[in-house]
Amino acid sequence: MIDIRKFQFNEDGFVKIRKYQYGENWPIVYISENNKEAYIGETINLYARSKQHYKNPDRRRLDSVHVLADEEFNKSATLDIESLLIQYMAADGKFILQNGNDGLKNHNYYDREKYEAKFELAWNSLKENGLVNHTLLDLKNSDLFKYSPYKALTGEQVDISNQIIEDLLKNDINSFIVNGKPGTGKTILATYLLKYLKDHKKTKNLEIAIIIPMSSLRQTIKNIFKKIKGLNAGMVIGPNNVVKKDYDIVIIDEAHRLQRRKNITNYAAFDSINKKLGLNKDSNQLDWIIKTTKHQILFYDSNQSIRPSDIRPEDFKSIKTKYYNLERQMRVNGGEEYIHFIEDIFSFKKPEKNIFSNYDFKIYDDIENMVNDIKQRNKKYGLSRIVAGYAWPWNTNPKRNNNDINHDIEIDGLKLIWNSNSKDWINSPNAINEVGCIHTVQGYDLNYTGVIIGPEFSYDKKEEKFKVNKKKYFDVNGHRGVHSAAELERYIINIYKTLCTRGIRGTYLYIVDKNLREYFRSLFY
Repeated sequence: MIDIRKFQFNEDGFVKIRKYQYGENWPIVYISENNKEAYIGETINLYARSKQHYKNPDRRRLDSVHVLADEEFNKSATLDIESLLIQYMAADGKFILQNGNDGLKNHNYYDREKYEAKFELAWNSLKENGLVNHTLLDLKNSDLFKYSPYKALTGEQVDISNQIIEDLLKNDINSFIVNGKPGTGKTILATYLLKYLKDHKKTKNLEIAIIIPMSSLRQTIKNIFKKIKGLNAGMVIGPNNVVKKDYDIVIIDEAHRLQRRKNITNYAAFDSINKKLGLNKDSNQLDWIIKTTKHQILFYDSNQSIRPSDIRPEDFKSIKTKYYNLERQMRVNGGEEYIHFIEDIFSFKKPEKNIFSNYDFKIYDDIENMVNDIKQRNKKYGLSRIVAGYAWPWNTNPKRNNNDINHDIEIDGLKLIWNSNSKDWINSPNAINEVGCIHTVQGYDLNYTGVIIGPEFSYDKKEEKFKVNKKKYFDVNGHRGVHSAAELERYIINIYKTLCTRGIRGTYLYIVDKNLREYFRSLFY
């Protein structure tokens, strides 16, 4: 069991550390703090490391050091526990961390499960002693943990980030595109890169921002950056704001949601920016970014384009860039096999695999049963939500003042309402009793997702193909100006593929059209 001891962070404390059983020549993990800031580290000689820290002005502000020691510790274990502490304590918010985020990497080693269990017990002790505020389960479900720039990276992410940073410092390449399917860690790598660049001595004084097209996710990342040393909410901007400052480096998350001049809400503002930049009327937000910034790092997935206003794949192909691919699945427990399964069933392909031992996938015949199951999963795991395609009008929208209307969706007598909050809906108090649309969940992770495929999407048995009913699709900006049935079908399929890949632990599916339900079930069972 991990032993936790407290020492004063001064010369007298160092003498006691030297006399401590694990003070020299033994791998340990430590937390230095002053009740406001903290620094987390690991070393094989705490006495020497403490004296070294004492010469650093930032560290010298700290007044206590808490040592986590165990007779079974080895270097791999302490590196892992150090990484876990940084990730969870950054999300916990009790302290502002002085740590940078370089070197946080996931790695396996002998008996890792045993040391993870030791860490969980140690965390409980830290909570009892007032060094952390939240439980590990609460933190795992928090946005600050999921999208923190302190998240440990996979080997694949480390390699890509190192290559991008190396090329940035050489100044040979201006644009980088990181392709990645849902759950491959695009947002994690994006926030990591921004924090790393703001800490790096060669780039910390540059003007750097992260651009997030969707307002809901943008607000979430703003809230996170407010709590991270060296970052601030002003570094998180929308595409329109890129013209307000001369940026050296911009990181664009969910770049497939950048807009072109089609089915947008404010044509005058769009045209004004094009005119200001000397661009033609048909130029798009990607053009603005390329023209006004020195370096661009774009995170992109062409299969998550869900509206006619989203810029087209060919727009990305037209820029001179270096490409990288994120392939390892990080979100869903079903791994890449589940992602391929979802892609196959929406592409009229017979899935190679349809049973997942580590993933809970179900197709329901009764909508009420699915809703109740999601609510039970939410009680047990948290962050479980009902989501749906935009196949019902938003009559309960607070802006419409329809006080006499109390539901939006009715299926087999069950009445449901759309999300009452369009920003950070997933974390809103009443979210479990509402239904989220694609615009409230794209870019987010959930534990369980209950997906309703609405009547706008069906299956024709005779023709053996999918059918889209435009009249039953109520996202006005999602179909206005779309004259091709194939184009609208592509957007709707992309929406459902995105919704079906939000759940970490499981996805529950209810399909309104009976023929489509039977078709999907025939592929699954």
